[in-house]
Amino acid sequence: MEFCPKCKSLMLYQGNKAVCRKCGYEKEAEDGEMIIVTKRNEDEIPVIEGDNIQTLPTTEVLCPACGNREAYWWLRQLRAADESEVRFFRCTKCGKTWREYD
Repeated sequence: MEFCPKCKSLMLYQGNKAVCRKCGYEKEAEDGEMIIVTKRNEDEIPVIEGDNIQTLPTTEVLCPACGNREAYWWLRQLRAADESEVRFFRCTKCGKTWREYD
């Protein structure tokens, strides 16, 4: 993670340079500097995969897909640290994953 030297906002990596999302300042990547680019579609739901799902706590909640009343749940911080976490559910019967909206 890198911050803009001009306005102190978070810089995002695009190709081989870091670009400030607030003021537009650009910085070329230096030799040997690692750039990791991650892109996430806002509609995607981060999920827990594999056998780890069975170690999660369960709660009573109605599955919108099959009507089952039990689901695993977990929390993820998706936005800034000053915003609340988002709770995700996965049905114990059909495996559908959805998020809780306030």
